[in-house]
Amino acid sequence: MSAHLSVRPLLLGLMLVLALSACQPAPAALPAAVTPAVNTPAPTTAPVQPTPPPLDPTQAAPEPTPPEAAQPAPPADPAALTWREVVSGLNKPVDLTFAPGEEQRIYVVEQAGVIRIIENGALLAEPFLDLRSRVGSQGSEQGLLGLAFHPQYAQNGWLYVNYTDRQGNSLVARLTRSAAAAQADSQSESILLRVEQPYGNHNGGGVVFGPDGFLYLSFGDGGSANDPLGAGQSTDTLLGKILRVDVNAGQGYTIPADNPFAAGGGRAEIWAWGLRNPWRFSFDRLTGDVYIADVGQNKYEEINYWPAGSPPKANFGWDLREASHPFEGSVPAGLQLTDPVWEYDHSQGCSVTGGHVYRGQALPEWQGVYIFGDYCSGLIWGLRQAEGGWQAEQMFDTDANISAFGLDAQGELYLLDHRSGRVLRLERVQ
Repeated sequence: MSAHLSVRPLLLGLMLVLALSACQPAPAALPAAVTPAVNTPAPTTAPVQPTPPPLDPTQAAPEPTPPEAAQPAPPADPAALTWREVVSGLNKPVDLTFAPGEEQRIYVVEQAGVIRIIENGALLAEPFLDLRSRVGSQGSEQGLLGLAFHPQYAQNGWLYVNYTDRQGNSLVARLTRSAAAAQADSQSESILLRVEQPYGNHNGGGVVFGPDGFLYLSFGDGGSANDPLGAGQSTDTLLGKILRVDVNAGQGYTIPADNPFAAGGGRAEIWAWGLRNPWRFSFDRLTGDVYIADVGQNKYEEINYWPAGSPPKANFGWDLREASHPFEGSVPAGLQLTDPVWEYDHSQGCSVTGGHVYRGQALPEWQGVYIFGDYCSGLIWGLRQAEGGWQAEQMFDTDANISAFGLDAQGELYLLDHRSGRVLRLERVQ
């Protein structure tokens, strides 16, 4: 069965976007008003040599699109696309990914603590992993929040999860595929990291392997509102950060030598800071560039960008700024902050959901476009770098509570509707 979501006309030119968002996403859609937008500058830090070489790319991801296909070729018309329902009946899905070496399966994370398998377009009855006895869901932003498979999963069977426990604190754990390979062994859990959460919101929850083979983790600023702990700008806490660790030795983790505070001056795990609630972030599978969607306070939402090869020392400004706008206090002299490359205000939504740069084969005209949305309004945009700066186009106006986007092994794009429990795939209208 297919369910086609409504398509809004393509915006002409740039949209004025201002950035910051609500403490917790609201379930009801907001008005879909769209305002003009202006560009914000990309980070100006000079590039350096990339960090350690990637693991075997044949294990990490399918062959990327050739560079000559990286830029979108006109016409790229969203009216020619639709979101087709793949499966329904999931319980509050929040993440979707694939396992290296498996071409026909995708894995969907349910917030209550279950990982489900979609194989050849059908939802399997047997869960891949059930952690409900360990996962706490006392708040709307708690639960099992993120999943990543090791780039060499086909050989070692390792997978990593990020969840809040029964006490409301965040855990990052490694588990191992069972001998039967149809399920993960819940008894194999090894806790890598515990992060105390003072409040029930802003847990982050992202788990992503980068092209360097390291594991990246996102955590919010601890919750409540207005960053009462000052976590965003403090380098002595893991809250309000993206972390980067090396898990390739098998047990625990080590610190990459070029992490900003590997030699001291802050928590060694930190890769980037100044974030409020980086709910979803992703790497461009072709270039290695990082896109971070940071949920704002109550006015603005933002997309941050860090190009591959730049030093891992980005401060995205919270809570001195919400997006590119002053928030609390003044910026100390000499402190370099990185503004978002795109932002929008709450006339268009209330909680940004980060997506992916499209690198699939089915829609070549959308190559190189970063597709993201808003949880509250259901709006979906396409963002790309063009001559003269960043440009965003409104692609769709849906009725979905967009909790996540995800990719399959072929690089095709999926959307998760948190409220209805649907998984939808971006396809060309037949």
